[in-house]
Amino acid sequence: MSGGRPTDYTPELAAQICELLSQGKSLRSVCREDSMPCAASVFLWLRKYPEFSEQYAKAKEESADALVEDILDIADDGSNDWMEQKDKEGALEGWRQNGEALQRSRLRVDTRKWIASKLKAKKYGDKLDVEHSGKLSIEQLVADSLVGRSTTGE
Repeated sequence: MSGGRPTDYTPELAAQICELLSQGKSLRSVCREDSMPCAASVFLWLRKYPEFSEQYAKAKEESADALVEDILDIADDGSNDWMEQKDKEGALEGWRQNGEALQRSRLRVDTRKWIASKLKAKKYGDKLDVEHSGKLSIEQLVADSLVGRSTTGE
């Protein structure tokens, strides 16, 4: 057996890739592993093997749930939210917000929310609430349509 990345499709390797994807990992991060094929091979397999394409699509959809779990962990982790504030001699003066960590956490949460909303739109996407007020009748629509035709010369 030669060394290097696998290039031949096997159902076992496909299942392993999809398992990692369903855990919320990106294809890029999965393919960084030496035991995994490069992304170009995976994209070729997606075109060539319909069963893998279906399995892959399901794994990506499942990854939305993993991303939402990540959001909860990120939001609950305040370990880097505050930094020690020291004076010139190095004595502790107090604490201050770590703006960089807070902004990074916000970016991580927002990115995961956006991806989850695209991967599983029915569950995590924005819901449009459309309300109609007033009355609408077929008779009125027909009458309005006839009036419009007579004024345009049709």
